[in-house]
Amino acid sequence: MKAFKSSPTASRIAAAGAAATTAVLALSAPAFAHVSVQPEGNASKGDYAVVDFKVPNERDNASTTKLEVTFPADHPLASVMPQPLDGWTVQVTKSKLDKPLTLHGKQIDETVSKVTWTATAKGIEPGYFQKFPLSIGRLPEDTDQLVFKALQTYSNNEVVRWIEPQKEGQEEPENPAPVLQLTAAASGHHGSTAEDASATTAAKDTAAESSTGGGDTTARVLGVVGIVVGAAGVAYGVLAGRRRTTDI
Repeated sequence: MKAFKSSPTASRIAAAGAAATTAVLALSAPAFAHVSVQPEGNASKGDYAVVDFKVPNERDNASTTKLEVTFPADHPLASVMPQPLDGWTVQVTKSKLDKPLTLHGKQIDETVSKVTWTATAKGIEPGYFQKFPLSIGRLPEDTDQLVFKALQTYSNNEVVRWIEPQKEGQEEPENPAPVLQLTAAASGHHGSTAEDASATTAAKDTAAESSTGGGDTTARVLGVVGIVVGAAGVAYGVLAGRRRTTDI
């Protein structure tokens, strides 16, 4: 019996298949599912934003029961407000600032340094993820990103530290820190407030009312003109009929 020898073409196909399989396995590895932060809409410099910390459960035999997010000390935020979340308690930790911040004309000498969510029930079970929303602002204008640090605690007491910074030109670290990318502020924009939003809404309503009122006035004028023209037509018809009768 002759021994079977693979051809060069078959060897190349096998090698390509093995490489493809390796790539698929690498892309599906749990290391790619990590704690991240994304804005709901835009996170513009000098503005306010609602951001979501997305936490996937990477374990098959434990649930995520706690999330601790530490805020960057080099870019403190004057306002941090968590949204109530069913099945979780939230604790906001504040710290004194070396240099006070000004918000709405008021001096603020402390800021939120950490927010901690703790599960009151099962937490994030295997195969699921959870979003933890925060309203934050005003966002700094002298940086393109905010780097947070997050600790993820499991029900088996394992703690995963998502605190490694991404270094330019290097591969993503094993446990990268959540990074919020900031977009450029609009020209002449120095941060919006609730009062600004209310004023903008009121202006839009006024403009809409003015537009509606103008349309109503135009409709009334056209209606009156139509009535006058119609009456003139009727009168002309009557006079024409009388003239025909007199001629006969």
